[in-house]
Amino acid sequence: MAGSVMVPSVSIGLALSVLIFFALSLKTLEARGTFGRLAGQPPQRTAAGGICASSVHIFGYKCEEHDVVTQDGYILNMQRIPEGRAGAVAGDGGKRQPVLIQHGILVDGMSWLLNPADQNLPLILADQGFDVWMGNTRGTRFSRRHKYLNPSQRAFWNWTWDELVSYDLPAMFDHIHGLTGQKIHYLGHSLGTLIGFASFSEKGLVDQVRSAAMLSPVAYLSHMTTVIGDIAAKTFLAEATSILGWPEFNPKSGLVGDFIKAICLKAGIDCYDLVSVITGNATTKKVHQSTIDELITYIN
Repeated sequence: MAGSVMVPSVSIGLALSVLIFFALSLKTLEARGTFGRLAGQPPQRTAAGGICASSVHIFGYKCEEHDVVTQDGYILNMQRIPEGRAGAVAGDGGKRQPVLIQHGILVDGMSWLLNPADQNLPLILADQGFDVWMGNTRGTRFSRRHKYLNPSQRAFWNWTWDELVSYDLPAMFDHIHGLTGQKIHYLGHSLGTLIGFASFSEKGLVDQVRSAAMLSPVAYLSHMTTVIGDIAAKTFLAEATSILGWPEFNPKSGLVGDFIKAICLKAGIDCYDLVSVITGNATTKKVHQSTIDELITYIN
């Protein structure tokens, strides 16, 4: 019905439960002293100074920070690693093939750089001769700017993944193509695959694509096996948080995070296993201890 507002049929309480469990699975990485900080040494890397300064230069690679403005006014931060640690390769003529790496939901470009240098995909690709670009979609920690709006305004958050498809990804592609004059390899993870599938269905953008590789591709949600993902999809979580007056959905901070942290610090409560609510047991068993320390810093 025109002009009507659709209210989710599930209760707000259920949606809040999902929010709390989601925050719990993330904040517990920080809260549990037995998880990632056994030696008592805090991680040394932080997001201060941007991704290049905090997570690329420290490994001996060149890195450039780029800002890209979308047609609807959002200012997106991108990183470029133009060459490998050894520098330019003789004979490449400065024409390395560009590859854009796009992150998944609720994370940003730094999520690709949490492992040691020889296990970080952007650095591996740079060493293999690619011109590597990392994108950060609107609303993420490095892309919280707009020509006229700021994150404290509800209007700043008035978008969905449709806008990532229509504005963010095309702006990134146009920027890379304009600087390199080459078609682009695309590598997406999770949400990054979804916006890739949708964007590439438009003729203008697909003409700029050289190849595409999709990690954990998402086109529909019916095959999810993680409890939290299934519940969140069926309870209209985003709509519920909007009704409560929370235009920004950030389960990693605020009162929810503080509440969960206090619970997880209690003796006898093991919050580590709750990570598997999102990722599944197989994933949590494969996380290396050194990666845990970086992840703790990353989510704070």
